[in-house]
Amino acid sequence: MEVILLEKMRNLGVLGEKVKVKSGYARNFLIPQGKAVYATKENVAKFEQRRVELEALANEKLKQAVAKQQNIASLPAITITAKAGEEGKLFGSIGTRDIVEAINKAGVTIEKRQVRLPEGVLRLIGEYDITIELESDITATVKVNIVSEG
Repeated sequence: MEVILLEKMRNLGVLGEKVKVKSGYARNFLIPQGKAVYATKENVAKFEQRRVELEALANEKLKQAVAKQQNIASLPAITITAKAGEEGKLFGSIGTRDIVEAINKAGVTIEKRQVRLPEGVLRLIGEYDITIELESDITATVKVNIVSEG
């Protein structure tokens, strides 16, 4: 199925590009989320009329993401305290929700879906570099230091 992208999507394409995707992906995700439209003649014409508006919207999102990236880069290391055993293993784990709460308390607002933990939740005390994906190609890194209570 061919669709026209209404915004830049990582691993898929850029604004205005016609891409072939599986019909379920288009029908269940891209079109309901407003990220794409079916590539019909009418939609191509409508898109060309709206192209300037959509590009301006994309540029605004990009500017906001860059500003947030600079705010995150200026943050000091985030410290999270948790109960841990003698060997440094946590009783429980530190997940995306805990990281988002700590960063939001530090003064930068992010969403849970933006935090990337490729190895899963954090289960040991120590210092970690956490990647925060702000836009499809703009990421920021924040240091998270997990320390034991007591």
